[in-house]
Amino acid sequence: MAAHIRRRLRKGATTTAVAAAAVAALAASQAPAATLADGTAGNGDPKAAGEDTASGETDGAATGNSPYYTDLPPLVTPDKPGSSSNLPAAGSAEAGIPASILAAYKQAERTVETTDPTCRLPWQLLAAIGKVESGQARGGRVDANGTASPRILGPALNGQGFALIKDTDGGAYDGDAVHDRAVGPMQFIPSTWASWGQDANGDGRKDPNNIYDAALAAGRYLCANDRDLALAADLDQAVLSYNRSTEYLRTVRSWFSYYQRGTHEIPDGTGTLPSSPSTPSPSPRPRPGTPPSPRHPAVPIKCVFFCLSAGTCPLGILL
Repeated sequence: MAAHIRRRLRKGATTTAVAAAAVAALAASQAPAATLADGTAGNGDPKAAGEDTASGETDGAATGNSPYYTDLPPLVTPDKPGSSSNLPAAGSAEAGIPASILAAYKQAERTVETTDPTCRLPWQLLAAIGKVESGQARGGRVDANGTASPRILGPALNGQGFALIKDTDGGAYDGDAVHDRAVGPMQFIPSTWASWGQDANGDGRKDPNNIYDAALAAGRYLCANDRDLALAADLDQAVLSYNRSTEYLRTVRSWFSYYQRGTHEIPDGTGTLPSSPSTPSPSPRPRPGTPPSPRHPAVPIKCVFFCLSAGTCPLGILL
């Protein structure tokens, strides 16, 4: 009798364990797929994720994540840290910054220093972003007022490999009344420019194609959310809020470090044009004719316990 009781107990324990496994399997098979938490996609700044009505960041990036230039700095870097503001006009055009462009970056740094000193904005960061976004306004091709001519426009943000951003400015800045485009030397999308645009050259206009206006707007945008750009983490968040790409961050960082070690002024219009634009990554699509992954039909848990206790449960019901 004792042996019979022990066998019954072992059988009951086994049945209970199998039932528990079955319930766990069923729960896992019917659970919804995991999703990324809001604000983590693209490793951007969570403060700028989604819609921010205070700053106008309705897409989470100043540029709408438009394409940028991936050219890297020259292998031979300057070795004069701290002297880059007064280096002579010598060296390669690739390493130099056109005169009007350089003046706009330095003016933006001085202006922000008076209005937001805790941000500690370095002009070299603006130079790095300007290099990556437009090749320093196409090598400094600007007029006497610092306005790019012809204007600098990114591709239509129509969702084909880029963000989908429908027109927000009636084509006033980008000439496109259907979709927005990034505009100017610092490549602001119109909706962001509407909130952050500046008149830094005192002509009564906030023009994203003017390097003085665009550089100051970029500086204040990067300083948003009480950032201190002397801190590496805040600087990274600022750059990622501009374009939510870790590759973009690495490219900007490389030029930032280069300009911190030294650069020189070159005449407007003589800068080297970048040659390597980034390649958009289209959204993956399922291959035609590919059947969906099989999903087992839902089975009421009470039915699982019934068939287990009855000893007639088909093996497939537990898979």
